[in-house]
Formats: sequence, C-alpha cells, structure tokens
Amino acid sequence: MDVKVLAFAGSLRVGSFNKKLVKVAAEGARKAGAQVTILDLRDYPLPVFDEDLEREQGLPSNARRLKDIFLTHQAFLISAPEYNSSITAALKNAIDWISRPVPGESPLNCFDGKVAALLSASPGALGGLRGLVAVRSILSNIKVIVLPDQLAISKAHEAFQEDGTLKDPKQQAAVEAIASRLVGVAGKLKG
Repeated sequence: MDVKVLAFAGSLRVGSFNKKLVKVAAEGARKAGAQVTILDLRDYPLPVFDEDLEREQGLPSNARRLKDIFLTHQAFLISAPEYNSSITAALKNAIDWISRPVPGESPLNCFDGKVAALLSASPGALGGLRGLVAVRSILSNIKVIVLPDQLAISKAHEAFQEDGTLKDPKQQAAVEAIASRLVGVAGKLKG
C-alpha cells in the first residue's frame, strides 16, 4: 500500500511562492512512490478558532472536511511562509480546528504519529526560516514527527521558472530529496 502524502502551503494567496514550492515537493514525493494530495487552504475557509463557537455550533463543516483529509494521510509536506517572523494565521487556525476532537476520536488523532517535512519560500534573505521554527514547535507538540531536513528558499520572487520548477538545480534536487525522505520515513513507520 502506498504512502499517502498531503501537500499544502500555509498561505491563502493565489500566487503564493509557497504554493509553488509545495508543488515541486509534491512531484518529488510522487517520484518516490507516494500517492500525493495537494490541498489549498483557500478552498476551506474557516472562522477564527473560538471554543464558544465550537460549543454552540460544533465543528465547522470545512474543519470536518479538512480533518477527514488529514486522517487519511500518513505524511504532510508543508511549505509555510513566514509572517512577522512566525507562522501564518491561516495555517495556525487550520491546525487549531483540525486538532479538535470529535466524539469517539482519540486526542490529536489527525496528527499523532504522522510525519512532516517543512519548507518555506520568501522574497527575504532568510527564505522564511524563522517561521519554520514556530511550525516545527507546534507540530512536534501535537505528536507529529517532523523531519530534521528542511529548506528555506530566499529571493523566492526570482527562484521559479515559468514551468514552476526551481531555477537552481541544487535547490530543485534538495526539495525533491526532502520529499523522498519523507516518503521513506513514513513508509517505514507505516510498514
């Protein structure tokens, strides 16, 4: 049985560099033999997490849809932009809603024992690296195994070719290698 990888960016912006980068990584995961689902958080609008809202109305339908998708994948490829040196509100909000237990479900069931690889892309000199620290911390604390390999692409506005691949062949190879390692580790854990 194939490893199922969920690939997504922590950005809502249509022209997001991180959406481009996660597609490069997704192709690397496919080459490594994984079944890959590319998800766009923009397709699942969510209210800001609020326990009062949850108590009154239950889990929003888009949160339930995301939760169901997360449950069926063993690994996550996440390209997370950095906003003000940290995680984006969209990514944090999605994680918060998805983490909410439903009756009959063990705590953090969508995340427990899953494997993640982190990437980022930014026009800045650090490529979004500071934001990955926060993403890594959050995921590790909700029982996700986060690979030590990560890559931050600086000057992202100049990094991509027209076909969506990276101009720098070393960066392209590094992204694909991280995706391949993710598939390998998830396969061994699933095995």
